[in-house]
Order: sequence, then C-alpha cells, then structure tokens
Amino acid sequence: MNISRQKIELLQAENSITVTALADRSGISRQNISTVKRRGTCNPITAAKLAKGLGVSVAQIVDEV
Repeated sequence: MNISRQKIELLQAENSITVTALADRSGISRQNISTVKRRGTCNPITAAKLAKGLGVSVAQIVDEV
C-alpha cells in the first residue's frame, strides 16, 4: 500500500504529534514509522495503525497513484 510521507508529516505538524507520540499512539515503533515514511509503502494493517494514531481514516494517508 502506498503511503504519502507528506500527508503523514502534515497531519503530525497540524496536531503537534512527534514521531515518538505517534509511535505510542499507533503501537508502531519509531524506526518502523521512519521506514514507512522513507519507503512510502507498508501493509494495510500498518497503514490502519498509523491512521488510528493520527486520528484519521486510512484514505487520508494513502498516496493517490
């Protein structure tokens, strides 16, 4: 699943969420979050956890191809 780094970082900035806080909220390690951002891909379960941690739907972080 393609994930938009820009959308994740924008949502983090808008809500003042650090990577550490996002890791705590989503149950994903900081390293894994960094990997997802760098690669721009992850599996659907990880995308769902990230979205939940950000308080948005998965559709809001998916990169539209």
